[in-house]
Amino acid sequence: MATTDTSGAAAPEPAFDPALPASGALQQLTPLVRRRICPNGGPFTASGTCSYIVGRGEVAIIDPGPDDADHIAALVAATEGERVSAIVVTHTHRDHSPGARRLKTLTGASIVGCGAHRAARELAEGEFPHLDASADREHRPDRELGEGDTVTGDGWTLTALATPGHTMNHLAFAFAEEDALFSGDHVMAWSTTVVAPPDGSMRAYMSSLEKLRDRPETIYWPGHGGPVRDPRRFVRGLAGHRRQREAAIRARIAAGDRDIGAIVLAVYQGLAPALRGAAALSVFAHLEDMVARGLVRSDGPPRLDGVFEPA
Repeated sequence: MATTDTSGAAAPEPAFDPALPASGALQQLTPLVRRRICPNGGPFTASGTCSYIVGRGEVAIIDPGPDDADHIAALVAATEGERVSAIVVTHTHRDHSPGARRLKTLTGASIVGCGAHRAARELAEGEFPHLDASADREHRPDRELGEGDTVTGDGWTLTALATPGHTMNHLAFAFAEEDALFSGDHVMAWSTTVVAPPDGSMRAYMSSLEKLRDRPETIYWPGHGGPVRDPRRFVRGLAGHRRQREAAIRARIAAGDRDIGAIVLAVYQGLAPALRGAAALSVFAHLEDMVARGLVRSDGPPRLDGVFEPA
């Protein structure tokens, strides 16, 4: 079933690729890009976090991953005889950024990229008390990058693109030398991206998708899973997929569902119980956005245990 994108054209369904590259081995992906996947696989990380080595001789390492001593040692071994001039971080989830500090100690390279972790909005006292486990609140880059800022080395340039949504400090990095984009967790081929308050914002995520829709890159290298090929079509499909999910949630509210638990059971039929918490946060992200746009009403500021009604 095709949806309609913001230009009025039919948006294709995103063709997710369930095939996952194996973790633990260094792979030469292109003349200037190598990848090692940390063995931290799971329901939200696919086969693990993808760490990329960009360049030859003088290199950048993108997203060293968690503080996994073996993985960081393998990245250092993979760059033996080369100079690591930059450790680039897309965002501050614990499966992406903590390893940067260990890697800096071993290489002397500067940590650059996203800034400190922050919530998508001001939080009420006691809100989301159990959700800090995913956030790396110790991250402090040597150089924080913003839209259009660059990291350069011998034969390569990485240009930061602000892509908030999955986290509010999320950056993607355009790699002009190979018409590629390191997309972090913003766009992935294996699955939709988790957009979960308080770290994430559905409104920001959708705006960031729109920002990528007409960019020139021909391939994306994401934070988990394999590459995104034909990214323009894929990004349009992701946006359409999210609009379908919004429509399904709104339909459940019109049908009489009033709480997020009931909506999750109706919209995510057959979902494993272990994943229902993440699904509830995704529904909540949609509902926050719909309340702000006047499409749905809530009993006070939107909250996970709130009541939602048709506008």
